[in-house]
Amino acid sequence: GITTIEPEVIRRTAREMAAAAPSVIVHPGRHVTWYGDDTQRSRAIAILNALLGSWGRRGGFYNPEKVHLPNYPHPPYPKPKRSWRDAFPKGKYKLVTEVLSTGICDATIPNPDLDCHLRGWIVYGTNLMASLPDQKKTLEAIHHLDFLVVIDTMPMDITGYADVVLPECTYLERYDPIRTSPHREPYIALRMPATKPKYDTKPGWWIAKQLAHKLGLDDYFKWNDIEEMLDWQLKKVGSSLEEMKRIGVKKFPREYQDLYNLQDLPDYEFNTNTGKIEIYATELAAEGYDPLPNYTHHPEPPEGYYRLNYGRAPMHTFSRTVNNHNLWHLQKENNVWINPKVADLWELKNGQEVWLKNQDGIISSFPVKVRVTERIRWDSVYMVHGFGQTNKKLTRAYGHGASDSELVSKIYDDPIMGGTGMRGNFVTFLKENPHNNRKEVKA
Repeated sequence: GITTIEPEVIRRTAREMAAAAPSVIVHPGRHVTWYGDDTQRSRAIAILNALLGSWGRRGGFYNPEKVHLPNYPHPPYPKPKRSWRDAFPKGKYKLVTEVLSTGICDATIPNPDLDCHLRGWIVYGTNLMASLPDQKKTLEAIHHLDFLVVIDTMPMDITGYADVVLPECTYLERYDPIRTSPHREPYIALRMPATKPKYDTKPGWWIAKQLAHKLGLDDYFKWNDIEEMLDWQLKKVGSSLEEMKRIGVKKFPREYQDLYNLQDLPDYEFNTNTGKIEIYATELAAEGYDPLPNYTHHPEPPEGYYRLNYGRAPMHTFSRTVNNHNLWHLQKENNVWINPKVADLWELKNGQEVWLKNQDGIISSFPVKVRVTERIRWDSVYMVHGFGQTNKKLTRAYGHGASDSELVSKIYDDPIMGGTGMRGNFVTFLKENPHNNRKEVKA
């Protein structure tokens, strides 16, 4: 079968879950954009949880709550003349409620079919060369810009294309906005500087305030520094900057008694057209989409190629920390995980260096060492994201490992929510350095 999991194992697992219901969760995962049908795949997971009775019941999914911090007083923000929706044909992604970054490049490359042409970018703390799929398209968009500003703590790839780089100090050298993420118990957390900023770096709030001053927008930043602003916010919820410096994290009682909303509130309504858990999605049906998930068969790798899967390492934050001295010592490079059967077929050994070539002929800039392991299927390989840096100013990270981002040239757009599925890329192995025009070795 497609999953290679024995049918009896699936049946036994289903029975165990049913026996434990409603105290059972099928977790949707964090990285949910895979193949372009991800809205429906995520819905299928949500429906399974609904059938198990997990929503809003003890042992299942609880209803998180957060502390609401007031904003420091400022004039109303002007209404922008354009929005991210102008980067797409009219009426596309009508159900999307958050900004889609996928249209930024399309809206920057001149196109007579779009009523939008972006001419300037301010890129804050994001290495677009590693975070956006299809690097070729990203570069084409950058070359059509009139002006590019990059704010970052490190000389990431994107800084090399900037007209202006505004160097930001690291999180250990600055205050950040109060953390108020929703959780089981509402809480606030303070990130404060442990040391003074090095060199000519500045915190993000200082950069924003100075730019506002140059533009005559001081009314939007009426506080003198972020400490004054944070203290004002904290006092509005019964704390203070002095207290938070001392304790770091503060919990608050829940405002509403709806932790388990379905068991505590018999009349609770969900945010759906019917107010109920909808297995048949009326909102999707109204927009012409399948109201029930249908199985989609995804493209399979051609002969001699393997599906490229990617993920994270616990000591690194995407590609942002690979040049950090302490974290670099914990993991200096990534490996390509290869199933033993595939390793035998290709006569590959642990620690052997290979280059990777994807289905579009793109070859990794640097080699990556092989890790032979049963932890990956025979039709796939796996790499940790963020390595293979090509900027020589990243003196530790440069040239260590291979970049999965380089090899993601094919994407699958989800027609409902616009997410970019990037797991339809396939790679093969080159045993000799292709950048020296040496002959390719095939299995």
